[in-house]
Amino acid sequence: MHFGHMVYFKLKDNSDESAEQLVNSCQEFLASHEGIVYFSAGTLAETDRSVNVRDFDVALHLVFENRLAHDEYQVSERHEQFIAANQQNWDHVRVFDANVKC
Repeated sequence: MHFGHMVYFKLKDNSDESAEQLVNSCQEFLASHEGIVYFSAGTLAETDRSVNVRDFDVALHLVFENRLAHDEYQVSERHEQFIAANQQNWDHVRVFDANVKC
């Protein structure tokens, strides 16, 4: 069983440039962490489906080999650097963790 870590960021400055900067920062600091089997980061898609939740600006999706890999990621230097470099623009962050089959 893999461990899914899905993070949704609502930004104080939610301009296209600011959202893209956060996506780039996700790639720079988080994409190559040991134990990741899937990484993606991107901006809110323009859709008109009523079932879509739209109260975020940037989505980060990570799937880890296991819970231990996730836990090591949480305390890693790169993760801490990512937080320090970006948190000043976060209005709020929602995290959804799940055991997932890939």
